[in-house]
Amino acid sequence: MNHRWPQLSFATLRPTVEILQRWTQIVGKVRLSRTPWLNHSWHVTLFVSARGLTTPLIPHGDVGFELEFDFVTHDLVIRVSDGAERRIALAPGPVADFYAEVLAAFSALGAPVAIDPVPNELPDATPFPLDHAARGYEPAVAEDLWRALVQIDRVFNRFRTGFLGKCSPVHLFWGSFDLAVTRFSGRRAPLHPGGIPHLPDAVTREAYSHEVSSAGFWPGGGGVDEPSFYAYAYPTPAGFAQAPVSPAAARFEPALGEFVLPYEAVRTAADPEAALLAFLETTYASAADLAVWDRASLECGEGVPRRPRPVS
Repeated sequence: MNHRWPQLSFATLRPTVEILQRWTQIVGKVRLSRTPWLNHSWHVTLFVSARGLTTPLIPHGDVGFELEFDFVTHDLVIRVSDGAERRIALAPGPVADFYAEVLAAFSALGAPVAIDPVPNELPDATPFPLDHAARGYEPAVAEDLWRALVQIDRVFNRFRTGFLGKCSPVHLFWGSFDLAVTRFSGRRAPLHPGGIPHLPDAVTREAYSHEVSSAGFWPGGGGVDEPSFYAYAYPTPAGFAQAPVSPAAARFEPALGEFVLPYEAVRTAADPEAALLAFLETTYASAADLAVWDRASLECGEGVPRRPRPVS
């Protein structure tokens, strides 16, 4: 098989993902506390890096800092633009200990932070400083997940180039712990009903203020107990669940209102990149056609290195 796409098992991933999701929420909330609000909460997300998952530069007075989960050395690295640096080991243990170490590191750097200590979008909303449960962390599992994200990020960014309209960056939302890319029709959407556990309705409604076709990857959960790709539209156009999509392993999950494609089907495909692109393109095309998007004005040819898009 293609060894660039590592094998991922939900049962193996689950303990490590459970602690990673809480760790990334702590880091994401640091960014949230220091960064001006950007539409669709794009100001709080993390990005895949050459070492793991990272924030961009976060302002702090005359300097800036960034935080990176390094899945090669298995540290959280805090770097400041004045040259200062702190490292916190990624290791099994209570979330409360990691939370305390992060806050202590910022205090030592002369940039104390205060964040909302309650996790978002999790059924267990135990505040970080009170989360003393023993949690596991397997470095090899975290590294495999990151290496899969490296491949997925590349394909998502390739898909992103074929759209002229508003499109999100490829980024990881730490609340739901999914890597996502979203295209917008440019039209307003109906007010979202909200109701996502431990997420203010105002945030959800701002995120879905306009029509979207969104796709992403998450390690599993929510009734889908395998790492999977997903695709949905908001609002969901009539007939979307019956729309033809590729590859054949893709299916519509009524409970989620989304198309789902197992990661394993992509990993074991003769051409994983082509299989994933087919899923992204066909789910988007179905959503856009059924919702009558102005595709001729919104789309363009796929981007090519060093070649500007021709404009007549």
